[in-house]
Amino acid sequence: MRVLIVDDHPMVIEGCRGMLSAQNDIEVLEAHNADEALEGYGSAAPDVVVLDINLPGVSGFELLRRILKRDANAKIIVFTMNDDPVFAARAIEGGARGYVAKNEDPRVFIKAIRAVAEGERYLSNAFALKLAFADQSRASNPLDALNGREIEILRNLADGKDMTEIAHILKVSYKTVANNCILLKRKLGARSKADLLRIAVENRVAMKLV
Repeated sequence: MRVLIVDDHPMVIEGCRGMLSAQNDIEVLEAHNADEALEGYGSAAPDVVVLDINLPGVSGFELLRRILKRDANAKIIVFTMNDDPVFAARAIEGGARGYVAKNEDPRVFIKAIRAVAEGERYLSNAFALKLAFADQSRASNPLDALNGREIEILRNLADGKDMTEIAHILKVSYKTVANNCILLKRKLGARSKADLLRIAVENRVAMKLV
């Protein structure tokens, strides 16, 4: 079984290798950003992708979308420091087959990989319980109405990028970004582009966790 670990921290990748070292039937591959991950996915055809959310340049949510666009049957586990069930729900809704926090028991990590490889979905019991009671908190956060691409656009707006730059980063057309900004204004109640930028900047910290 080939498992592609996508994380920009070498220590995390080495930690994953350590957790899987006793699993004689698992080969660990690695990528440090979205471009390397897409190249690795195309060339090595991994059975499971273990994906961090907070990647440099393009976030894990956008990379999740890109991999699934290339292969709708891709088996992807989001592996992150963020144990907020809101983000777990967004990952699952976005097509991830599993969600594991980096502070969970290493046995959970291995169990998740084997379950997803077999075509199952995986959340630890603790996460499943959190998720079951997360509906009210999700409703109170305006960011939770956004999909992965919209979060990515809002994040880049907060970083000072214009729509042309964002289109280049996301590898989509300018018109696609412009249309998404119109939808963002509707979803977030922004009256103007300046108002949308203000909301982006105000939520910069929350989006860095996505």
